Amino acid sequence: MSVIAAAVGGLAAGLLIRRANRRPPLTLKGAVIRKAVQADKELPVSGAEVTASNGLVITSCKSDSSGFFKLTLPGGRKSSEPIMLLFQRTGYRPLGLKATSAARLYVAKMDPAHPQSKVTPNAHQVTVSNIAVRYSVKTLTEVNVGSSVKTFQVRNTGNVPCEHRRPCSPDGKWKAARGSASLDAGQGNVFGDARVSCIAGPCPFTRIVTHGFPGGTRTLSVTALDWSDTTTFLLEAEVFHPMASAGVRRSYPVIFGRVLHFTVPPSAEGVCIEADVDGDSIIFPLGPNPRLQWANCQVSGNQNTTQVFRCELTPGYRF
Repeated sequence: MSVIAAAVGGLAAGLLIRRANRRPPLTLKGAVIRKAVQADKELPVSGAEVTASNGLVITSCKSDSSGFFKLTLPGGRKSSEPIMLLFQRTGYRPLGLKATSAARLYVAKMDPAHPQSKVTPNAHQVTVSNIAVRYSVKTLTEVNVGSSVKTFQVRNTGNVPCEHRRPCSPDGKWKAARGSASLDAGQGNVFGDARVSCIAGPCPFTRIVTHGFPGGTRTLSVTALDWSDTTTFLLEAEVFHPMASAGVRRSYPVIFGRVLHFTVPPSAEGVCIEADVDGDSIIFPLGPNPRLQWANCQVSGNQNTTQVFRCELTPGYRF
């Protein structure tokens, strides 16, 4: 029995050691950017193929519009297995990085396969100048188109004991009565600045409950409780008609070297660039996949959904 027990114990210990030498799932995060001498020229590289390998491909993904990538490696790998990250993208030289820990953020700086040759001073270049960004944003305005007024009464006789026959006064002592009124602003309209008040009768012995106040809705309603003699109430509100209007806005891009950058809010529509190209003023509309004769543009969204534009000059042009 002691031999069997020793064998079982040895097997269990071996399994524990084997498990201890195997890694749990590992998540790696990072960014792919273009290698440059100056930090403001290290642009994000989207669509880069990122592959994790230990001799065999484990998993892969592509960088997004901001250059971000995330890889989750399955568990069960031996702790001695090195993990290599390979970055590949058309127009760039392949790059390899050794992955050691999920606690690190991996920044892959890829070299362009064909670095732009420097333009000689005598070479003719078309000048792009006086650059501005134009877009429109819809705003909602409310136009006051009138007002609505209604009076209503709550008929009651004061000093009559309630005797548990509802409705009663808040203290349950006196017989009460209820009255109500409502207003409709009409199709496409809303109320604003709604108000109601007791204007006649023993107003101190009333209570008002409102619905839809102070406005912003098509309908309003009010209920009044009266536990004394008859009272009269006045219900009033302004009527507004919401109207959408487009406001044109202009901004100016930031230029670093041969790349211009600008952002527009999420609600921006009809984004375009106004520029003088070789002395001629031209408007260039920018769609989801912007194309310009003088620049290669990319558009992406950041965490607050702001649209981010980057346009890099093509050979033969200068700012």
